[in-house]
Amino acid sequence: MIAMKTQKKSSQGIITRISGPIVEAKNMGHAGILEVVHVGNLRLIGEVLRIRNNVATLQVYENTTGLRPGEPVFCTGQPLSVRLGPGLLTTIYDGIQRPLKRIAEISGAMIDRGEKSEPLDVEKKWHFKPLLANGTKLEAGMVLGEVQETASILHKIMVPFKQEGTLTDLVAEGDYNGEEILGYSQDDLDPEIKKPLTMFHYWPVRKARPVKKRLTLGEPLVTGLRVIDTFFPIAKGGAAAIPGGFGTGKTMTQQSLAKWSDASIIVYIGCGERGNEMTEVLREFPGLIDPRSGRSLMERTILIANTSNMPVAAREVSIYTGITLAEYYRDMGYDVAVMADSTSRWAEALRELSGRLEEMPADEGFPAYLSTRLAGFYERAGKVDTLSGTRGTVSVIGAVSPPGGDFSEPVTQHTSRFIRCFWALDRDLANARHYPAIGWLSSYSEYLPDTAFWWEKMDPNWQENRDYLMNLLQEEVALQRIAKLVGPDALPENQRLTLFLAEIIKNAFLQQNSFDEIDMYCAPGKQLWMLRVLVTFSKRSYALIKQGATLADITSISLLDRMNRMKSEIKNEDKQAMAELEQKIIEELEMLERKIKA
Repeated sequence: MIAMKTQKKSSQGIITRISGPIVEAKNMGHAGILEVVHVGNLRLIGEVLRIRNNVATLQVYENTTGLRPGEPVFCTGQPLSVRLGPGLLTTIYDGIQRPLKRIAEISGAMIDRGEKSEPLDVEKKWHFKPLLANGTKLEAGMVLGEVQETASILHKIMVPFKQEGTLTDLVAEGDYNGEEILGYSQDDLDPEIKKPLTMFHYWPVRKARPVKKRLTLGEPLVTGLRVIDTFFPIAKGGAAAIPGGFGTGKTMTQQSLAKWSDASIIVYIGCGERGNEMTEVLREFPGLIDPRSGRSLMERTILIANTSNMPVAAREVSIYTGITLAEYYRDMGYDVAVMADSTSRWAEALRELSGRLEEMPADEGFPAYLSTRLAGFYERAGKVDTLSGTRGTVSVIGAVSPPGGDFSEPVTQHTSRFIRCFWALDRDLANARHYPAIGWLSSYSEYLPDTAFWWEKMDPNWQENRDYLMNLLQEEVALQRIAKLVGPDALPENQRLTLFLAEIIKNAFLQQNSFDEIDMYCAPGKQLWMLRVLVTFSKRSYALIKQGATLADITSISLLDRMNRMKSEIKNEDKQAMAELEQKIIEELEMLERKIKA
């Protein structure tokens, strides 16, 4: 669960009104805004939203069925916080950081109301290796020691905020559980005050973790999907949205990004999605193999499952839980990718809660502060200098599910204001089984100038080649409109060639087979090579048309079929096969040129 420290206040309120997840309680003048409370005899977890005339309005993160007026409300004196420390990776949580696997062992398939379990295993021993010495002046974020959390990830134990001082009584290297005291932070002004240091600490989910400095983005988050990496790249530390109607492949695209992107840590938030989709994720991820380490992908993954049939209040807080966990690993110097699926369901939870609070609705019933909440979420992405002296990134990729695929609805429109990368899923492409169904006309990326330098270190012509193919695809759209009126045969040879080349680009480059062992992931080197081959073939084909060749001459080239299949026949590391195919294509085009001149 989202953990709280020991109660500081013993005063109790009394429930007076219940409306779904919204509860009102009297005698709550001592409570604070956004304070965590335990509601009713079952001590359901809730949060104070507002206080008026000694009456507090609470939102409850569990099912309130059976809750009655007159039951008590217990205050904790703490904000809504997550417990941080080793053991987060490989775990499946719900929206309020309750470990689902551990709860299932206690209560079975259905979570009992009021069921609580520690978010981190307090009994498990971790091998702690100290990196500081007694007498060190401690600062917030300083790395106290290390723990090998999984075979893939080294977990850094950092000094919590507000625990600065002088390090004393540091333990020797050995095995300790998360709550054992590793040392003390002695107050510099009053040596009698000593604060214990452990592997676990808390952080409020609605507050961004501080950093030393925010940095300019530059390196791309390599995803292995050519349409993203080449045409619409996202930088590490950037924010992107994947809008699309039902069945266009949002979840599948995010799962592919989670598996293949070169982020060190993945935080996957299933926020309000259908239960069967989340079940597929929960079953599939533990069996996936990390392509870089050859080990289970779960060793560097945290899953947060908050399906559509779970309480809406927990859905609302789940994305804050996920982004806080991501910031924690970012502060260790890791590149973290957050997949939020979907922010539309999260916005619907806001709308329902706002309606029950009787707030004035804005566009389509959403609360007026929808844009502020979206901005607060996406702006927690970024590349930073951490307080520990390292550099880390949080990249946020949020799926948006506009009703009927209408991108003019409020959630999509507000989201587009706060992100710089927009991967619009196209219904026609999805129906044609074109994966990924990212439309190249309605999508865009403002990270293109930021990432170009990284790509051009491998190929100085990357930007030029990318723009060449993009212009060709855009020209093809205009020609298709003309072709529908007069027929493609009425077009001149060079325009018919444009239509032909656009189809090759779509089939040979943009489309990928997620079930093909070779094509499911395309390395940057192979992408650059494929891009160069297609540009070379296109430019030489146009030159041949000018010299008198016909489209039939070009389509008769024997290597066309191999060029269409190069994505699935040539492995990422097989540079010899790449060079041979490229040379043979050039030789055949030169042979055709000599034939025309003769």
